[in-house]
Amino acid sequence: MPGATFIGPTPNKRLDGTVEVRGLVLHIQQGTEQGSDAWFKNPASQASSHFLNPKTGGLRQLVDTKDRAWAEADGNAHWISIENEGYAGDKLTASQLENAAQLLAWLHKTYSVPLEPTDDPNGKGLGRHGMGGAAWGGHTGCPGDPIKAQRPAIIARTEQILGIDQKPHVSLAHVVYASQHDPAAAQGHTTHSAEVLIVERALHAEGLLSAQCVDGSWGTKTITAYARWQRSAAGGGFTGTAADGVPGETSLKLPAARHCFTVTD
Repeated sequence: MPGATFIGPTPNKRLDGTVEVRGLVLHIQQGTEQGSDAWFKNPASQASSHFLNPKTGGLRQLVDTKDRAWAEADGNAHWISIENEGYAGDKLTASQLENAAQLLAWLHKTYSVPLEPTDDPNGKGLGRHGMGGAAWGGHTGCPGDPIKAQRPAIIARTEQILGIDQKPHVSLAHVVYASQHDPAAAQGHTTHSAEVLIVERALHAEGLLSAQCVDGSWGTKTITAYARWQRSAAGGGFTGTAADGVPGETSLKLPAARHCFTVTD
């Protein structure tokens, strides 16, 4: 991987043994970087990892990704491994999280690894050692709950590195049009329903719109709910005609920030 420091070779690998790269598996070293480096180069260990991730400093590569590292037993032929310095219960440091994201970005570009967490050994994405159970060596607690919980942060940083915006988009012009045409239309009429649904789900999450009214139509119930949002402190504290249930740029960008969608013109 460009940017990683090569620290091999090691005899603990199978040349050209990677059958398919399904994703990246997070491990915890249960020790120090120095100790893990020595262990993975010791033929008696019968163990290795593609990458080592120290608490500080850059990513280190021990095994080429076309070769099979010995980190996940039955998973070795299909997964790239990263051993993170530390012990179960540790969180990744900022440096380790950045290294993991840089690696995932490279794997996404090189092997089309999906940018999503997975707990399925037959799936694809950002996995963890414990997901393989007994077939992967029985290390069910590896790499620990704190690192497992950091997977969304690793993926979010990866998307930033790649310049990917995976948030759904809502056009202000489209939802304004829907708010002006749906209420007077026949029951069940929808206009730009996919984008309306995104906003309605945000209103429901805010406790302003009942679940049965989240239907993709900007009808009278959605008008009322959105007007309540506009009048609320979180929605901008608007009054008068500025709180009429028709979206404005400011009132729409506020729920977008809270509920992870992007507002376009």
